[in-house]
Amino acid sequence: MGRRREVLDKAVAALRSEGLRAVGFQGDVRKQEDAARVLASTVEHFGRLDILVNGAAGNFLASPEDLTPKGFRTVLDIDTVGTYTMSYEALKYLKKGGPGKGPSTGGLIINISATLHYTASWYQIHVSAAKAGVDSITRSLALEWGTDYDIRVNGIAPGPIGGTPGLRKLAPDEMAKGSRETMPLFKLGETRDIAMAALYLASDAGKYVNGTTLVVDGGLWLSHPRHIPKEEVKDLSKAVEQKVRASGIGVPSSKL
Repeated sequence: MGRRREVLDKAVAALRSEGLRAVGFQGDVRKQEDAARVLASTVEHFGRLDILVNGAAGNFLASPEDLTPKGFRTVLDIDTVGTYTMSYEALKYLKKGGPGKGPSTGGLIINISATLHYTASWYQIHVSAAKAGVDSITRSLALEWGTDYDIRVNGIAPGPIGGTPGLRKLAPDEMAKGSRETMPLFKLGETRDIAMAALYLASDAGKYVNGTTLVVDGGLWLSHPRHIPKEEVKDLSKAVEQKVRASGIGVPSSKL
C-alpha cells in the first residue's frame, strides 16, 4: 500500500519476479476510508490477513524554530496516527476467529520505528515525537490485543540503511563524511538486515516475543564520539593512578 502508483508497481514487479504472489493497492494511511478499503481488498484477494507492517513515514531535516505546527502535525499524522488507523482497521481480520483465522490463532503487527527518541537527535523533533508515539502504540496494543485477541505486536527500529531514500534525504554525502568512524560496526546496515528482523518476529522463532521494539542499528544509538583517542587511554590512566598514589588518596590506612 502506498500513495504513489509508480512505486507500488515497481515493488509488485520485484516481488513477482521472485515468484511471489503480490498485489499493490493505492492509498493514504492518513485516511481511514483508504485503510478500510485497502485491507478489505487485501483479504478479498488473499482470503486472509496474517501480518500488517506499518512502515509509512514522513521525514525531513528541520530546526524547531523553522518547523511549523502544520509540518510537525503532518509527520505525526503519517507515522503515529497512520500506524493506529491501519491497526484499528486491521483488527477484524487479524484477531483470532477473524476471516481465515482459527478460533485460537491471531495475527501479527510489525511497526517500523526509529531510535531518534531514545536520547535526542538534531533537527528531528517531529520524527522523534512521532516514533515515540509509535513505540507506545506497540506496547499498548501488545498488552491489550495480545490478551484479548491473540495478536502479537512488535516493532523494528532501524539504523541508517544504505541505498534507501531515508538515508539519501537525512544523511547526504555532504553530511556523512567521517560519521561512520563513530559507528560501532563501522558500516551502514542493509535492507536485508531489516527483512531478517521482520522474518524473525513473524516466524516461530519469535512466537513468544510481544511488545518489543527490536533495534537493528549495529549499536549506533549507543555510540558517541570518543573523549580521547584510544591509544592515549593507557598512558592517561597510568598518569592519573600515579597522581592519586602520590596524594595518598585511596591508599589503605595501614600503609600510611
